[in-house]
Amino acid sequence: MNEQATALIQLSKLSRIFTTDTLETHAIAGIDLEIGRGEYVSIEGPSGCGKSTLLHLLGLLDEPSGGEYRLAGVPITEIDAEERARLRNREIGFVFQSFNLIPEMTVAENVALPLVYRPGLKAGEITDRARAALARVNMTERADHRPAQLSGGQQQRVAIARALVGEPSLVLADEPTGNLDQANGDQVMGLLEELHAGGTTIVMVTHNPAYSQRAARRLNMLDGSLA
Repeated sequence: MNEQATALIQLSKLSRIFTTDTLETHAIAGIDLEIGRGEYVSIEGPSGCGKSTLLHLLGLLDEPSGGEYRLAGVPITEIDAEERARLRNREIGFVFQSFNLIPEMTVAENVALPLVYRPGLKAGEITDRARAALARVNMTERADHRPAQLSGGQQQRVAIARALVGEPSLVLADEPTGNLDQANGDQVMGLLEELHAGGTTIVMVTHNPAYSQRAARRLNMLDGSLA
């Protein structure tokens, strides 16, 4: 099988440098990495080692200072901001530690939000897909609730539904259990494992060794590099 066809993420000498008037910080220092379609990868390491910065680069929330990044074969550094936004909306789903749900919106409206920016989708189709995503995380009965009416574990399940509603190639999870207790954290991890078993590609940043061990492949970061 063609290796180019099976690689979802390809990084070559990827770097991210933050500069101030007096300081230059190499947050990501020349990383080479390939992640295939359908993989479940965890990234762990001490605070400040560059884990979240790498995830932001993978998610097209930030731009590299150097090197090359190909996502689904598309050279990210060669496309403009508008095309990156379209690619991010089509290919990537996000799960954050702080849930990032909009309090004024219902659960269903939060989940549907990524589809609002998809051209050609009718309102009825958006509603149906949001309900289907909520069903996947067993949150259908809470569709008309507000985020404040949910527990932390329930909010994270809604966030996962929102990440999945656009049927992305890649789900990026940044400390998805960081604000949860053990029981809810275990439930969220179980859900991520179910998604992976169904073919979803997952890259997860975590500080919890017990959770990182549940990924099929573990990466360790230190000082902006893969150790």
